[in-house]
Amino acid sequence: RLNELADAMAAEPVYAIDTEFHRERTYFPKLALVQLAYADQAVLVDPFECDLTCLTEVFEGPGIGVFHAADQDLEVLDTAVGTIPSVLFDTQIAASFLGMSSPSLAALYQSELGISLKKGDRLTDWLRRPLREQQQNYALSDVLHLVELHQRLQAQLDERNRSEWVAAECELLRQRDRSPTDPEEAWRKIREARHLKGAKLGVVAEVAAWRERRAAETDQPVRFILPDLAVVSVAQRSPTSVDELRATRGVEDRHIRGGVADILVDLVESGKDRKVVRAPKKGYRDMDKQFRPAVSLVASWVAQLAREVDIDAPLLATRADIEAFLRDDPECRISYGWRADMVGKPIRQLVDGKASLAFDRQRGLVVEARSHQPPAEPQEL
Repeated sequence: RLNELADAMAAEPVYAIDTEFHRERTYFPKLALVQLAYADQAVLVDPFECDLTCLTEVFEGPGIGVFHAADQDLEVLDTAVGTIPSVLFDTQIAASFLGMSSPSLAALYQSELGISLKKGDRLTDWLRRPLREQQQNYALSDVLHLVELHQRLQAQLDERNRSEWVAAECELLRQRDRSPTDPEEAWRKIREARHLKGAKLGVVAEVAAWRERRAAETDQPVRFILPDLAVVSVAQRSPTSVDELRATRGVEDRHIRGGVADILVDLVESGKDRKVVRAPKKGYRDMDKQFRPAVSLVASWVAQLAREVDIDAPLLATRADIEAFLRDDPECRISYGWRADMVGKPIRQLVDGKASLAFDRQRGLVVEARSHQPPAEPQEL
């Protein structure tokens, strides 16, 4: 039946999809349910009973896959199906381009379609079978009107000439790297590890890499293998024996069973000789100090511009985007596309001294050509 459904969906120009999953006790997200809707059909798919790879023909076809807040769904589907839709429309992103600040699906259904979603148990166990009828109805409601919502939002985007902007943003989301953490870079995700130096930094990198690999191999969260506190404590104490390891803060007996204690002691020894380079990200360079006073000023202007054009401000440009632009980061998103015209060019004119920010009582902050004339001297009383 799923194969027949996939054939039918592959012929549709638009289809909706959502997922329910858990990842509290696994390294990889555990898919529990897939909700699909197209034309006048809406179905629930049990991934425990069905081979989802037949959805490949749907995802690789020309149809538009409609999601709400798609990022985690895409990761789950990529793992379960092996691919993700070739064309994506995220209703949350679309709504943000219409002046709504990252709205929930329930809020969008209510504001755009006049439909109230029934409240369900957000902490329900989707892995348990059988699913109650209430659970099934709650899950199905997430996709039941997504195609209609897509049509409503698309019409508004077309009217405001913002369809290309949304398509570009959805494509960036679709292409985002969702591959598992590189074990050799896993130490960078441990906040306390960033302050370590020398041999201790080498040890924390060695232990973190081992932990990441073991978590992936056993499909457990990394904290189940060894919590961050224990990884950093092992690096700082550098135990040379199992007894010293047991006395290390954060290390419990359940973490070092089955020969793991000996492995960790060996990792400490090998990690001492590991050379860890705190290399900046590709294309990164420090922002020129002279630009620092301009960041807050420009951020204020961007926030005002976002209100004027009715776009969610973080979608237009964040403070991090502004800083990246001012340090000439080639991957900065306001260096290309529609953001370059709306935000990038005015900022470049400001920092090049060709324009200035002025305050207007009616319009607030405005970018205008710079006169290069000093302000008038205050008159003496």
